[in-house]
Amino acid sequence: MDADTTYFFVGIKGTGMSSLALLLHDKGLKVSGSDIEKYTFTQRGLEQAGIEILPFDEKNIHAGLTIVEGNAFGPDHPEIKKAHELGLQICSYPAMVEKIIAENTSIGIAGSHGKTSTTGLLAHVLSGVSATSYLVGDGSGKGVPESRFFVFEADEYRRHFVAYHPDYVIMTNIDFDHPDYFTGIEDVFDAFTTLANQTKKGIFAWGEDKYLRNLKTAVPVHYYGTNENDEFRAVNIKRTTKGSTFDVYREDKFLGTYEIPLFGEHNVLNSLAVVAVSYCEDVPQEEIKRELLSFKGVKRRFTEKVVADMTIIDDYAHHPSEIKATLDAARQKYPKKEIIAVFQPHTFSRTIALMDDFAASLNLADKVFLTDIFSSIREHNGNVSSDDLGSKITKGGEVLKLDNMSPLLDFHDAVVVFMGAGDIQKYEYAYERLLSNLSLKNN
Repeated sequence: MDADTTYFFVGIKGTGMSSLALLLHDKGLKVSGSDIEKYTFTQRGLEQAGIEILPFDEKNIHAGLTIVEGNAFGPDHPEIKKAHELGLQICSYPAMVEKIIAENTSIGIAGSHGKTSTTGLLAHVLSGVSATSYLVGDGSGKGVPESRFFVFEADEYRRHFVAYHPDYVIMTNIDFDHPDYFTGIEDVFDAFTTLANQTKKGIFAWGEDKYLRNLKTAVPVHYYGTNENDEFRAVNIKRTTKGSTFDVYREDKFLGTYEIPLFGEHNVLNSLAVVAVSYCEDVPQEEIKRELLSFKGVKRRFTEKVVADMTIIDDYAHHPSEIKATLDAARQKYPKKEIIAVFQPHTFSRTIALMDDFAASLNLADKVFLTDIFSSIREHNGNVSSDDLGSKITKGGEVLKLDNMSPLLDFHDAVVVFMGAGDIQKYEYAYERLLSNLSLKNN
């Protein structure tokens, strides 16, 4: 890293980019960046760190900068174009992360689902027992000088993670997603195989994933799960309204009983992966138990609040498997309450490709509402609508509009789960305003 340059992030509010900007800032490097002017949940951390955020403008680019290029932007972006004209050094996000990987014992977390939650959990646990730098895909990042560990999220989209050569990788699962890029599940598996072949010490993989079970690579693959043939096993799992407890065995060796204040089967598995990695790095298990107990979660993953008599949960779930996991967690914590799902489909291509799976997962709720499909930078329209998805849902399927969230007012003392990777929060906030105003009138 160059202490004489300013690292200028094009797209600094991105979840990965903001994390990386914070990490470099913590390391004492000069950091600034640009993005859209609309407020995003990632920018608060940047503001608190005193990192300058400018609106996109080619005038931002000048001599003395090293450009960090966000994955969503290419050579046609005015700032990137200007940087090329000035002959500035331009570094992609994955290339910058790879520089940090080389400095520490690095642990990447990959998977079609569960990356951010597992990265956040591992970063929290290891930070409590040893110096740890981390990049979490919820906009959280920290750089610790002379850190022992570097924990980072490794994103498979467009094979970004093939830039990485980490010591270890946790692979939570392999599923078909990003149909705008991957041709099918075998293409996704090929990408994960490439990352596995670049991993130096070992891989920790969920044993019940049939694709991960077929992983062929030179380094050891440590399988974790709940089956007899898993190297690291969680048994005697007890799930309550306070969280979950489980015993862990490595083959026939009992490692201990662990307790987590988290909900859903997926969080037991995520915690088991953390136990497995820490065990192989000789981190005392009593310290791991202690740190697991104090984890509060990551941004936009089962984030809760209470307004009037309603519990509102905000979650990033945007794939059928993630929706299923989120609703499972809600059922565990609120077994006696009605669960209402409000889902914003994310991209037209994903909605078309996984339509039936979306309907099946959403029907696990007691009642389902949808919003219009959220388009992405790369995909502005398609031959599908939320009404098409709604017609396949047996537990509702009505499409809500931002200016009329009143159908949700029919529910009382219940749980509303807002899910999506786009701007679903604006619907959530509109509903909260309605609830608050109604509560004030009743008082």
